[in-house]
Amino acid sequence: MAENSSTQLIDTPRLTSLSHGGGCGCKIAPDVLSKLMSNMPQGKAFPNLLVGNETADDAAVYKLNDQQALIATTDFFMPIVDDPYDFGRIAATNALSDIYAMGGTPAMALALVAMPINVLPHEQIAEILKGGADVCHQAGIPVSGGHSIDSVEPIYGLAAMGTVHPERIKRNSSAQVGDVLILSKGIGIGIFSAALKKNALSEAAYQLMINSTTQLNTPGAKLGPLDSVHAMTDVTGFGLLGHSSEIARASGVELSIDVAKVPFLEGARELAQQGFITGASGRNWHAISDYIDLADSLTEVDRALLTDPQTSGGLLLAVSPDAVDEVLALFESEGFALATVIGEVTQSTDTPKVIVT
Repeated sequence: MAENSSTQLIDTPRLTSLSHGGGCGCKIAPDVLSKLMSNMPQGKAFPNLLVGNETADDAAVYKLNDQQALIATTDFFMPIVDDPYDFGRIAATNALSDIYAMGGTPAMALALVAMPINVLPHEQIAEILKGGADVCHQAGIPVSGGHSIDSVEPIYGLAAMGTVHPERIKRNSSAQVGDVLILSKGIGIGIFSAALKKNALSEAAYQLMINSTTQLNTPGAKLGPLDSVHAMTDVTGFGLLGHSSEIARASGVELSIDVAKVPFLEGARELAQQGFITGASGRNWHAISDYIDLADSLTEVDRALLTDPQTSGGLLLAVSPDAVDEVLALFESEGFALATVIGEVTQSTDTPKVIVT
């Protein structure tokens, strides 16, 4: 028995070696996705559908009655780390983030499980599921079912549902001129994951990565009732520039971001300078470059950091200037030490852009 267990341990592949991508870096590039969805019917025929796919928002929202709306979302991906329990936690935290980004409160989740059942030890798969379930328990919701298939690559995530008052939904399309932009987590998860895959990530950096990607975006539920928070989204696979450009286009505004104010995870810039940059970063830039003005002083490393695909990233908010201190205090009280102002909404425009200096 001991000999068999040892052999199995030696032969067990790294989770990240079984997938061609990892985390939200697996997402289809936004320009390709837009084309794929071009023939999708719009939700205008359904008046109770308050948020559909028209502005690439974080989740769908359906009005149940005058006091309640249902938020529905799904998110799943391939491993970004090799530890199965951490993988499950990260995937679940990332999926629930879409509920919080709409200003809502999670209610329940279903597990989405696709695993190479004859390649991975079943104990590891069980640890992935446990990691996801533990995060949902932390969020106060059950994993009440799901679906599983045998797959070539390991994939895990959730279909998540939540609730919000119909008049308290936070969209990505409501930014107003004069708003201040706040980002709640550090940038650099994709760079860390690229280094991890090459065995070049320190233990301290790995722990920083885990701490960030498993921190639930719970402040989103408390930001929902605040009239001073005009727009909100989370920063995930399309990077900071990708998701900020979605706010600009959906709201018909111009955003200004100061790179010097953007919180980068400690060590991320150095790793990027060493070449640990994901392919998704380049795909993101190709998809959104028409909507971005980068200052000439910015480098290729700056661009890579700003388009770095985030997994379970932070919330990006457009907030009335008089509420900035209140919002930052809320994030601080819930342990978001890197939450900070990164820019502003400068003007309404027919040619939405993000200007980065």
